Amino acid sequence: MARAMFEYTITVLQKVSFNSELFCRELDKAIKRLLPYEVSELRIWLQKFTENKPDLMVCMNIIK
Repeated sequence: MARAMFEYTITVLQKVSFNSELFCRELDKAIKRLLPYEVSELRIWLQKFTENKPDLMVCMNIIK
């Protein structure tokens, strides 16, 4: 079930990526909800996802 939550989080973040404020809010919720090793995976995914989206890179401060 934990893996399902991680996949759901990725889906939600992709859908709200049009708005950096909403993206940051959802990312914050995800960090509180996921297991520590999933947060590490999320950090890797986030680095790749925000690579060409400079407006979302601001949210990287939340996960560090």
